[in-house]
Amino acid sequence: MTIRTLLVDDEKLAIQGLQLRLEPFTDVEIIGTCANGREAIRAIKTEKPDLVFLDIQMPGFDGFSVVKGVMEIEPPLFVFVTAFEEHAIRAFEANAVNYLMKPVDVDKLADTLDRVRTRLAEKRSAEEAGKLKDVLAEVAPDAIDNMPIEEESTGRYEKMINVKDRGQIFRVDVDSIEHIEAAGDYMCIYTGDNSLILRETMKDLERRLDPRVFQRVHRSTIVNLDQVRQVKPHTNGECFLVLESGAEVKVSRSYRDVVARFVH
Repeated sequence: MTIRTLLVDDEKLAIQGLQLRLEPFTDVEIIGTCANGREAIRAIKTEKPDLVFLDIQMPGFDGFSVVKGVMEIEPPLFVFVTAFEEHAIRAFEANAVNYLMKPVDVDKLADTLDRVRTRLAEKRSAEEAGKLKDVLAEVAPDAIDNMPIEEESTGRYEKMINVKDRGQIFRVDVDSIEHIEAAGDYMCIYTGDNSLILRETMKDLERRLDPRVFQRVHRSTIVNLDQVRQVKPHTNGECFLVLESGAEVKVSRSYRDVVARFVH
């Protein structure tokens, strides 16, 4: 599997340095470089790379503007590369695969590419499954109609989650989790009296939790519905869920159907 990669940075030396660091990774194919955000948006739309290494601070269109500028197409995976650590949270909120500091550390680069390979493999597996289903629908529609529906079995969801945080391993009872917030490939898990950081994507964590109990209420937030004690209406169709501990979590308009189950 070749990873078609675009490098974006207004500093020529930074691009050259990243090219050198990527040379040992034989599955990475650098298909182009861009010196500013406008060039990057055009290149992403025309070349459709799998991966973009993206500088944040550039004149004119910065890295975050580039991400916003390609949202109408299926965007590539992004890795932010910058000299300024204060942008880390915004980078994760933009759902970047990772955030690398300049000069790029080779070990962290290798770890980042491992994450990229995993994400791309999942995406391509889903695409292949979709294509197979389309073919079956044409040549053997009866096979689609008679396909067994996967049963939702409570037993296949985890009751305890191991979280390695601050050099220790914590055993977290899933029922004690109030809500979970995403920051890129990291999850902030909140219980009534503690918060822990888990290195995992939201998509992967959702697979491990019972969807009848844990529901997405925002693009980056999952809530334990059993912990909800009050619904507080807010403006613009949004609202807040008040949890057992007193914490409040915003429900965006896109997820209002989750709140409907509390209103009888």
